[in-house]
Amino acid sequence: MPHDGHRYELVDGVLTVSPSPRPLHQRAILRLIMALEPHCPEELEILPAPVDVVLAEDTVLIPDIVIARTVDWTDRGLFGPPVLAVEVFSPSTRRFDLELKRARMQAAGCPNYWVVDPDEPALRCWHLREDRYVEVAFARGTESVTLSEPFTVTLSPADLVSLRRR
Repeated sequence: MPHDGHRYELVDGVLTVSPSPRPLHQRAILRLIMALEPHCPEELEILPAPVDVVLAEDTVLIPDIVIARTVDWTDRGLFGPPVLAVEVFSPSTRRFDLELKRARMQAAGCPNYWVVDPDEPALRCWHLREDRYVEVAFARGTESVTLSEPFTVTLSPADLVSLRRR
């Protein structure tokens, strides 16, 4: 793929193209990684996009944040589902992230899928139970939520978009 500032993903053999993210989107990614990193166990690694998550020969996704077992990473990316995939909404990706990507991660067996809405701000988290995602947490604005999967961490959506580091 060309290095033109766009994100290219392959879903069921169909190439999708997304525009470059906004600063608010990137800030939310950075703040979330900063919040997760101190709590992440040594056997897991957190990486920001772009890294390939190959779910099938015809499905390669690029979540905004991927947490996977360190031993599962290859030189090319991750083959199979991560432990956690996080998407930060952009105006052009909201539906894609919430519906299609979430469905593909669920079908692949990704145990945890989170979405961040930086405009609201809000955080919604699902955990895989009996092959279906069940919502385990939702927080809006300055509300905090404590999650136990894939490791224990407390997050506030407002902190994820704050101009100042917490």
